[in-house]
Amino acid sequence: GRPMVVLKPIVDLGRGASKTPSAPTALSTTMGRRPARCSRFQKNKPYIKSRYCRGVPDPKIRIFDCGNKKASVDQFPFVAHLVSDEKEQISSNALEAARVACNKYLIKNCGKEAYHIRTRVHPFHVIRQNKMLSCAGADRLSSGMRHSYGKPMERAARVSIGQSILSVRAKDANAEAVLMALRRAKFKFPGRQKILRSAKWGFTKFEREQYVKGRQEKWLEAAGSAVKYIPDKGRFGASQDVRYMNEYIHKD
Repeated sequence: GRPMVVLKPIVDLGRGASKTPSAPTALSTTMGRRPARCSRFQKNKPYIKSRYCRGVPDPKIRIFDCGNKKASVDQFPFVAHLVSDEKEQISSNALEAARVACNKYLIKNCGKEAYHIRTRVHPFHVIRQNKMLSCAGADRLSSGMRHSYGKPMERAARVSIGQSILSVRAKDANAEAVLMALRRAKFKFPGRQKILRSAKWGFTKFEREQYVKGRQEKWLEAAGSAVKYIPDKGRFGASQDVRYMNEYIHKD
């Protein structure tokens, strides 16, 4: 057969260019995210997005309720909370990672219509960073701590001791899966958290026996994932619509 011919690409060096390879040029590369220890502690006042603080990036977490969020309050009696045990700041990246981990475990073990996850904290606090050059020869270009007020880089939520970060409501049969899902979400956060099994009914403020009694005696009314308390006070002889919708009785 014919001998194989290998064609080499022709490189035009141009006028005055040397044939010896030159040293690699210094390029400024973007650094990765800083670890949680850089922005974990609540050292300063809340610094929020405003007309003075512009150019703030959007938080990574965009969905705060997932699962069967339209389920009636009667459908999911069990609820558990992931409660912070430290006064700290939690980045929006960590909140999104925890939501994804919790959601994925519950879909696999309970089904996507068998639970409702609610993220209870919102990342309003803006974290600034004083970007330093990390390329070759940066010591000549950088100004050290001169004009060191940083630029907005990410968002974080400020949580206190005893504040709920995540809450999940489900049926009693899925209680163990909910606790395990919250445990998996806990690994995404810095600091210490506790998982608490609540004695309340769902996302309401009423305990189970009190809730059942109120629903039977009609002084509790379902309102989506919450419940509405109907007091027994009001104008004499007025119907329920008149008392609570602030209307008048129309005589025929």
